[in-house]
Amino acid sequence: MKKVIIIPARLDSSRLPKKVLLDLKGKTVIQRVYEQCLKVKNVDGVYIATDSIEIKEVCETFTNKVIITKSTHQSGTDRIGEAVSAIACDIVINVQGDEPFIEPSLIEALVNSFSNSDISMSSAMSKINNVKDLHNTNVVKVVTDLHNNALFFSRSLIPFPRDVKEISIAKKVLEKCQFYRHIGIYGYRKDFLLKFVNMEQSYLEKVEKLEQLRALENGFKIKMIELNLVL
Repeated sequence: MKKVIIIPARLDSSRLPKKVLLDLKGKTVIQRVYEQCLKVKNVDGVYIATDSIEIKEVCETFTNKVIITKSTHQSGTDRIGEAVSAIACDIVINVQGDEPFIEPSLIEALVNSFSNSDISMSSAMSKINNVKDLHNTNVVKVVTDLHNNALFFSRSLIPFPRDVKEISIAKKVLEKCQFYRHIGIYGYRKDFLLKFVNMEQSYLEKVEKLEQLRALENGFKIKMIELNLVL
């Protein structure tokens, strides 16, 4: 199987414009991400997908693996869907362009998940150990079945511990229940990815603003890889 990493990168960011081009100790954020991806074992190529000529020109100072895409894409997944259509590969890993400290071992875990032929899409999660994260809507939570397939993702607290009366007290709630943070990295079989990006946006996806819910609403499984990360 041929495996590639694609890094979607856009110039505009609602919270921090031009974030991927910010300087981080002498290199741009996007270059730091790219270099972390190059450390991943058993991958056949790393590409950057963008609709920005400015990003393209900056990236071409350290790689020629830059793909220009349409500017109409609503998400990074849509962008990599266009980019990967012209690449001969079997497995695609989507690494966000604003994660300069991403661990290569995390990416490798997703790559290795596809040794199971039944998996079409995978992602990652880690245990929440800070009670503040339970109430932070920017920390996406995930619950899984007994086989570590995602049941649901939400910005709200899931599962909700009905019998824990003082949910704001970390010691009580985190001792009684386990909560998992979704880590926004995805792996796909190429054929599934091309199918996914052609699905209509789903109702729950629009409500939560979480595109992975599109897969669940259409009846597909997402295998969750549990990692021990300090976040």
